[in-house]
Order: sequence, then C-alpha cells, then structure tokens
Amino acid sequence: MTDAWLFKNAEMINEGRRWTGDLRVRDGKIATIGTDLQKEGDEQVIDASGLWLMPGMIDDQVHFREPGLTAKADIHSESRACAAGGITSYMEMPNTKPPALDRDSLEAKYTRAAETSAVNYAFYLGASNDNLEAIRTLDPKSAPGVKVFMGASTGNMLVDNPETLDAIFRDVPTPIITHCEDTPMIDANLARAHEVYGDDIPAREHPLIRSREACIKSTRLAIALAKKHGTRLHVLHISTADELALFEPGPIEGKKITAETCVHFLHFDDRDYEKQGFLIKCNPAIKTSDDRERITAALAEGRLDVLATDHAPHLLEEKEQKYDKAPSGLPLVQFALQAALERVFEGKLTLERVVEAVCHAPAKLFDVDKRGFLREGYAADLVLVDPKKSHTVTREEVLSKCGWSPFEGHTFQASIASTFVNGQRVWDGKTVNDAVRGQRLAFDR
Repeated sequence: MTDAWLFKNAEMINEGRRWTGDLRVRDGKIATIGTDLQKEGDEQVIDASGLWLMPGMIDDQVHFREPGLTAKADIHSESRACAAGGITSYMEMPNTKPPALDRDSLEAKYTRAAETSAVNYAFYLGASNDNLEAIRTLDPKSAPGVKVFMGASTGNMLVDNPETLDAIFRDVPTPIITHCEDTPMIDANLARAHEVYGDDIPAREHPLIRSREACIKSTRLAIALAKKHGTRLHVLHISTADELALFEPGPIEGKKITAETCVHFLHFDDRDYEKQGFLIKCNPAIKTSDDRERITAALAEGRLDVLATDHAPHLLEEKEQKYDKAPSGLPLVQFALQAALERVFEGKLTLERVVEAVCHAPAKLFDVDKRGFLREGYAADLVLVDPKKSHTVTREEVLSKCGWSPFEGHTFQASIASTFVNGQRVWDGKTVNDAVRGQRLAFDR
C-alpha cells in the first residue's frame, strides 16, 4: 500500500482558515503544505479540485461493545464504519462486559484494537464505587480520561457514593468525562409513566422520563465537584438548552470545564419520535426543537466545545421491544460528519467551526499527540469531502454490525470521498481497505 500522496488544488480547512493549496504525505505524516507542489518519486497524485480537505474527525465518545456484547458491534465492524464516515480516531467507553475498571482490562482492549481496528483508537478507564485505587494509579499516557457515570446505571459503573465521587474528582490524574443524569429523578418519572401507560409507554415520553431537570441537577453536581478540586472536567452529550448557561463561551484553550453535544441532538427533535420510535431512544434523550436550535447556536459560539457521536449500536430486534426493554443508543459514526455538515449548508455552523469541534478541540482537550490538525509533521489522518455530491442513506450500505441507521432515507448534501489513516487510504468512497490498521493514540502529558 502506498502512503506517498500529493493532494493538488484542495480546499483545506484548518485552524479557522480556508484556502486552496497542495498537501504532500510521506511515511504516514503530512510532509509539506504549500502551493504548486510537484510530484516526487512514486507518490500518487489526487486532484482534489472542488473537494474539502480536513483533518480526520476525532470522536471522543463511542461504544463499540467489545468485549462481551459483540453480537451487536465490535471494534472491527465499528471502526470500518468510522473509516467510511471520515472518523480517523475514536475514544471508546468502558461499559463493556467486563467493564474496563482496571489496567489489565484496559490494556486487553488496546491489544484487541491493534489486531482489528481500521482507524486509530484509545480507551477510557471507567469509574465505579470500588475502583478508586485503579483511578489513582492510572498512567495518564495510557487513557484519554476516566469516565464517570453520574446517572444511569450501567452494570457496576454507577458512581453514587458521595465520598467516592468526591475522591475521584480530587485524585484523578486525567480529565474526567461525565454522563450527567440524576437517577432518582428518572426513576420517579418512570414510575409515573407506568401509572399512566402501563407497559406500553410511548417513545414520545422518553424525554419526559429522562427529563431536562435530571440532566441539570447532575451537571450542576459535576461542575461543583470540579470547581471544588480544580478538576479537568468534560461533560458529555449536552441535550438541553437549560444546561448551556453552566458553561462559558469562547476558545477551548484555558478552560478547565468543557462540554460537548452530539450529532443527533443537532439533527433530531422530539417530533421525530412519532416516526422513529425507539430507534432514536438514547440517554440523555433527544428533546425539543428549541433545545436543538439553542444547542446548535451554543456550539457555534464555542459555549459547547466538542461535537461527538455517542455511537451506541443495538440490534433492531432489541429496539422493537417495549419501552422498558428497548435499549438506549443509536449507531452514528458512519454518517456523523455528513450530519454535522448539514448544519453548515443550513448556515447555522461555519465549516471552520465544525472542523474545530470535531478535530481540533478533541485533540486539545485530551492532549492527543500530533493529530487533529493539518500541520507538517503531524499524522496524515485526513478526510476528503465532496460538498457537491449528495448521498441518500440506505440500509444496505450500513457497515455497523447492527445493520441499520437512524438516517436511512435521508439525503445528505455532501459525501465522504476518501479517508486516510496514517497516510493510508482506508476508504475510497465505496469500500473499506481491510488491510489498514490504525494506531494507538498517544497523549502528550
């Protein structure tokens, strides 16, 4: 496989700028960025006229289900979907079976990814009520951060002991990332829904059960603990307009408390439950059109710093069950960048801001070493987007093992023309190159 490339006449988007130029890739890295570059040796020339060339997306929130839940997804299948979607690096969550709560389980996931992942990878250590010592002794270079579920229980991963939670925020050697929903409030809302609907709770009730108040209460607690201890806190998947005032607008540099939202919160709202049903059931829940618009505006102004997926696939037969049994989560990585770019075409986000939120900001937040930017000497993790080639999503093209997408039937205005990981083309617009393997992300800490 060649990793010697020359991109000619590309419209490059990087660090707040757009310009037309050339980019040379050698030995897995960006060698030269300039104009009027000429072919050298055996490099393959790509005429990128009319295409956008940007860093590959770094998705800091995915669930790939391996080990233990591989009937619905695994590292190989979901990383291939990443490649098709322009995601060149991912950070995967610890709530597998067994959960990644210690060094050995964490390293086992890295070993598996080295064998099967089509793109670059990293794995979070999880927090529980009884693994404080594993958190304290975590090598900061071995994981992007520690994931704390402050709400919905996931096996042994709900941290609801106040003393333990305080100690985690005090002693953690990496950023903390949090899922913020208040479980007692959710349980009370669910009990009331059962009183009204019995076992046939409709999908439209989901954002009322997993309410905005439950999000706000838990997010306030996380921020209070972070401020108490000076912790580097990143709050995941903001879904309500009410939480936005808790965060500061502006560049991510210098912030100790940051937040992200997800592509589905920019794309769907509660009117979509009628058609999509439990297919778009996720935690936290998709809420109103006003929430969607205000979240998009907050991302535009930098009040929300990162745009991710929270990719969480489940089988269709699981989703077709009644409310209590239908699991929460959507498969998103394959079409996430295209979904984000729809907001550009609508004029609600600039292209430069999308690149900041999906590429630069995750790299800065987690101290990712030499990725996430178009810079000479950085890894050649690149995506070419065709902004004029529309793409209607079909079930047949879905690469996630679950075999479906909430975007089926939707026509995106842009297509992912090619994806490159460490200088190797892993996606050519039609197929994944299964010979490509990603690398373990390094953290410059």
